[in-house]
Amino acid sequence: MATIAEKILAAHSGQSRVSPGEFVRVKVDVVLANDITAPISLDEFRKLGIPRVFDPEKVVLVQDHFIPNKDIPSAIQAKVMREFAHEQGVTYFEAGRAGIEHVLLPQEGVVGPGQVIIGADSHTCTYGALGAFSTGMGSTDIGMAWATGDIWMKVPPTIKFVFHGKLKPWVGGKDLILHTIGAIGVDGALYAAMEFHGEAIASLPMDGRFTMANMAIEAGGKAGIFPVDEKTEAYVAAHPHKSGPRPVVRYATDSDADYVRIVEFDASTIEPSVAFPHKPSNTRPVSQAGSIPIDQVVIGSCTNGRLSDLIVAAGILKGRKVHPRVVCIVIPATQRVYSEAMEMGLVKTFIDAGAVVSTPTCGPCLGGYMGVLAPGEKCVSTTNRNFVGRMGSRQSEVYLAGPAVAAASAIAGHIAGPEEVQAQ
Repeated sequence: MATIAEKILAAHSGQSRVSPGEFVRVKVDVVLANDITAPISLDEFRKLGIPRVFDPEKVVLVQDHFIPNKDIPSAIQAKVMREFAHEQGVTYFEAGRAGIEHVLLPQEGVVGPGQVIIGADSHTCTYGALGAFSTGMGSTDIGMAWATGDIWMKVPPTIKFVFHGKLKPWVGGKDLILHTIGAIGVDGALYAAMEFHGEAIASLPMDGRFTMANMAIEAGGKAGIFPVDEKTEAYVAAHPHKSGPRPVVRYATDSDADYVRIVEFDASTIEPSVAFPHKPSNTRPVSQAGSIPIDQVVIGSCTNGRLSDLIVAAGILKGRKVHPRVVCIVIPATQRVYSEAMEMGLVKTFIDAGAVVSTPTCGPCLGGYMGVLAPGEKCVSTTNRNFVGRMGSRQSEVYLAGPAVAAASAIAGHIAGPEEVQAQ
């Protein structure tokens, strides 16, 4: 009678069963922080007077948000985290050997099915694509977890999302999750585990699943979880941990599990989607977006900076030019993705098209750098948030989309679907 989330939390709290609303003490497998959040966690950890973290291998620190350092304050943050990482001997990813955390950790086999993963970043829910219970927490909680190796939390209820049918061309995980958020709202899954099922989900590649799990938080979700299947197992096998392959712990929802709600979609009717300012729920099909002129396009981030995303974007940009009025910024999510994109000739395609290609960084996603918007500017971005001022000026606008719409818009100079530019 249990869902995937309930089974994972029960196993990690030493109980045979847990129920929604119950408070449990949960042992964690991975505790994540980055250059922005780790210094705050470090302050809380130091206050405890505990000299060492509970398990250096399970504490993971990644330089990714303002990296390479954009200014003196960001350099100080990076320095503080770097020194702590070396002092404690934790799992540490330095600039130039890393990338954006939520793409990096699955790539390096640091996270896997059946685990409990917490991170001082709201998009830590990304790893639910692997069948893990993964969620973001505050920096204070992370500092405590460094010391104890466990957390207190309330067991969330689970909402089941079922996507029937076959996907249309150009429709991927970003479009499915934008459509979902548009249907239920930014608080439609508040403090719930979002569990994804259906024929369209079974056929969805892992990269699309990572994108969907990543944006569960944009619907208010505590976690986004996919059942472990053959695609999951193949991904884990292809991305082993440096210490060697780890067992795949596979949890499945019972047939009589108690869902708080079941939401069903006909995936065959879903088009490439665009979320208009200033909410991820303000969605509409690209065919109904209208010809809105834009100033910038960003292709990257923990949502859509994977190799498959770059392949889609390059396929549309190849042999074409970025509109003369548009700045197009492409950011491979990790050094490995960057290297593979170079080997495949994708980077040359982007450069030939007139795009900027950046080293891996979160940068513009949170208005940090490498693409900050001025007042009045409009940006189509493959990132995950379009709140007021998210990418710079509070008078700017961010339109969220997948890599196909983003690349097509860069060429057209306005919000456009791939069919529009391919027909030219």
